[in-house]
Amino acid sequence: MMGMSRAGLAERWPLFAGAFLSVALGVALVQSSLLLLISAATYDPPAGWSEAARMAASDNAVAAVSMLGVILGIATFLAGFIISSTFAFTVDQRRRDLALLRLVGGSRGQLRRLLLGEALLLGFLGAAAGIPAGVAVMNLQGWLLRRMEFMPADFEGQWRLWILGVSFGTGLALAVAGVLVAARRGSRVRPLEALRETGAAARVMTVSRWIFGLIFLGGALALIIVAPHGGVSGGVAMAMNVAMPAAAAVAAFSPLLVPLLGRLIPAGGVTGSLARANLADARRRSASVAAPLIVLAGLVIGNAAAGASFTTAGADQMRAQTRADLVVEAPGPVGDRIRSVPGVAAVSTETAIPATVTTGSGEDQESESAMAMVIDPAAYAAAHSAGDALTALRGRAVAAGPGGDVPSRGTIRLRLPGLDLGEIPVVAGVPATMSGGPNVLLAPGVVPAAMLASAPTQSFVSLAGDADPPAVRAALARVGEVSTADAWLRADAKDRNSTSDKILLVIMGLGGLYALIGVINSVVIGAAARRREFAEARVTGLTRGQVVRSALRESFAVTVAGLVLGGVAAGATMATVLTTTTAVVGKGTLDIPWTLVAAVIAVALLVTSVTSLLTSLSATRRRPVLLLGATE
Repeated sequence: MMGMSRAGLAERWPLFAGAFLSVALGVALVQSSLLLLISAATYDPPAGWSEAARMAASDNAVAAVSMLGVILGIATFLAGFIISSTFAFTVDQRRRDLALLRLVGGSRGQLRRLLLGEALLLGFLGAAAGIPAGVAVMNLQGWLLRRMEFMPADFEGQWRLWILGVSFGTGLALAVAGVLVAARRGSRVRPLEALRETGAAARVMTVSRWIFGLIFLGGALALIIVAPHGGVSGGVAMAMNVAMPAAAAVAAFSPLLVPLLGRLIPAGGVTGSLARANLADARRRSASVAAPLIVLAGLVIGNAAAGASFTTAGADQMRAQTRADLVVEAPGPVGDRIRSVPGVAAVSTETAIPATVTTGSGEDQESESAMAMVIDPAAYAAAHSAGDALTALRGRAVAAGPGGDVPSRGTIRLRLPGLDLGEIPVVAGVPATMSGGPNVLLAPGVVPAAMLASAPTQSFVSLAGDADPPAVRAALARVGEVSTADAWLRADAKDRNSTSDKILLVIMGLGGLYALIGVINSVVIGAAARRREFAEARVTGLTRGQVVRSALRESFAVTVAGLVLGGVAAGATMATVLTTTTAVVGKGTLDIPWTLVAAVIAVALLVTSVTSLLTSLSATRRRPVLLLGATE
């Protein structure tokens, strides 16, 4: 059987090219991300760094590990999705050949072993190509981590020999998992039904499609329902994950939905009528092309809209809570200098210090990097609309800040650069905000003055009613950098979300790359199997140009349908964003990046049109009588 698998793979290599690329890319990304994740988690800053710098490096390393973990999961999901779609379409295109094997005596088990053998060979070859590619990807990802300032300039990914086993195992697992369902379905179809294209062979919505579609639909609905109750961090995380199960669910039902949407495309003339007829008849082919487009639009547009919406919601929330006219940024405690400026009515001076917070005890003990902020409780409450929440904050105690991750009551262990405060009570807390902020608030006197002397400080300044704003700004400019409160809040919200924006950028690039591979592969596979169909159309009187234009119109209709269905998957994310921001901020916020939407539509139409044009021209290059003859 392995010999037949090898021969089948060699003979039909164009059908497997996309799956091979998906396996190789998946192995490369898994290998690179895993090596970099371990390297980042075990990174030790060079000797001579200050403790503050070491804490900052540790905090950045945690963000890098989170990003790499996300890439690892997304890469595995996308690789498995594209590979399974490719194998399902490939098996469908070969159903007549497989039926002939059954008719000449092949059993169901032998057929399954044939397809699994092809998957094993493909997985092995993909892993063999993905391992050296993974080294190049690791260098690229390492450069991105340094460029995006997740890791310092001296960070490098470390090679480990055991990764070879992991990489080969990943390639084989992805390929075999992708072919299992297709092999089972292909072996269960009766040979005569496959040859006549009746019965189970003609059914596009199989039991497995219904099951997987309903499971993913249930997962998406569960996230949509639970997200508003997850608070700031939980709600945001769940909203950003809705797109994957939603896109998978819509893709599972695409054989039903794509032909319905295709009917809305105008069908003028012979080429239009032929395109609509092909769209309705070849539902598997249409669904295979539309599936990666659904994932592309669902992941990219949905997550981009979620990221922009949460940034906007955070800025709006901070703007509504902040009671200040100006913000002054300067090193050290400059509150007294600002208060002495004529026209200043009130000022809240807040000094940021990196910290490590330890919560729990025994096996439940956890230590995390955090940001501590030294404040005047009364002035902070007035500037940030905290009311009486910080009344109890005095002496050697702390309060939970708007950045979350710290309980509002209990005891924590707090360590600052060069100073271990030990066990310290948490006596108060302010609600967590969408844009985050300091995790811990400290009253004056807890931190030594020497530590505050050069620490970054922001002062929220309220002006008196009779103040001269230009004169006050000029005087404050001698203290530090002055901004209006609105301008500072916008910049601060963008800076706080920079980490998630960088992660989102990587996810969008990864999702777009996999989706384009899947689209091109599906179009190529479909066109390779349509040579006889095109020839039959030409011998009935259609010209080569009409056949090519019909294929282009069909490709356009499928692309539009895929993008619309991807928009439905993205809409699930947007609905979750609206309910989550309503629950957290009190007002639903939705910010759709229309420029990105237009770019996704343009790229999808361009890629499918060019690929369809090239493949249909190639498929119609030879004279139709040669393709229909007995020698072909």
